[in-house]
Amino acid sequence: MHAPVKTAVSGGVGSLVLDRPNALNALDLRMVRELRTALEAWRADEAVRAVVVRSASPKAFCSGGDIRAVREAALRGDASAVREYFASEYGLNAAVAEYPKPYVALIDGYALGGGLGISVHGAVRVVTERAGLAMPETAIGFFPDIGASFFLPRLRGRTGWYLGLTGRRISGAAAVECGLATHYVHSGDLAALERELTATGGERLAEVLGRHAAVPPASELAGHREAIDHCFAADSLNGVFERLTADGGDWARQTLAELRSASPSALHVTFELLRRGARPAASLADCLDLELRTACRMAATRDFAEGVRAALVDKDRRPTWDLAQLDTVRGWFEQ
Repeated sequence: MHAPVKTAVSGGVGSLVLDRPNALNALDLRMVRELRTALEAWRADEAVRAVVVRSASPKAFCSGGDIRAVREAALRGDASAVREYFASEYGLNAAVAEYPKPYVALIDGYALGGGLGISVHGAVRVVTERAGLAMPETAIGFFPDIGASFFLPRLRGRTGWYLGLTGRRISGAAAVECGLATHYVHSGDLAALERELTATGGERLAEVLGRHAAVPPASELAGHREAIDHCFAADSLNGVFERLTADGGDWARQTLAELRSASPSALHVTFELLRRGARPAASLADCLDLELRTACRMAATRDFAEGVRAALVDKDRRPTWDLAQLDTVRGWFEQ
């Protein structure tokens, strides 16, 4: 049977290779469990001094969680399966964030949704010119989870709010600029970087990274920094729409179009979770706990079923959102 996660230890470095190419490495429950099992086994293993996670495919690092399987479980009324998946995934995210050894993610290709959950929480996030990062959940009637309500508000300026609400995909250069990534390395140099990490036994990490890191080019966010910080600093979702409308420029009109195509319920939930996660006293554990409760509720909604259908099942990209659902999700945060 083909192993979707390949593990190995060489020269003091534990290697996690995602290898589910037909699904663009979408994380199913088996992959989540295998990643967590390997990390726990290496945690106290003195022979392992660092961990590297990468993809076997240049097309995608990880396209996200296996959200189709979650939808199927929700449609058959299997709430326990839905909760088991999200609880396992968020447990893995927390394990990465708390890992006592250097955890290095090599992102060459797409890293979407859950793909950020197994990379952004780590100490080192290397991206290339082929990288594309996004939290696109509002387009499928869901919200940016995997701890995004904690890390998105802590990106530069209001970039996290912009990315979380619109689902906009950004380049590796933009990821370094805003703080999602820590290093920019040309894709052709990744193999040499990994070989040197292994040759040095996972030690002198900063030195090795410094030898391979390149200066990223100007990113697509650079020209919109002021507008992003102004429009997405509004204290309400309606305020964001109002500021974008008042701006009137091409970027603002495109951003409005992206927001208007998303699920209204998902936008409301996302804004509320980001608002709570931005509080100085909020911890990753707090955010993951609230996200778990919200995910289990959201997975049972019509918008989630419809959004996943339109994006991943029928692929017609024409979801019909349930506007009446908005009152229901508002009530979740008034209790």
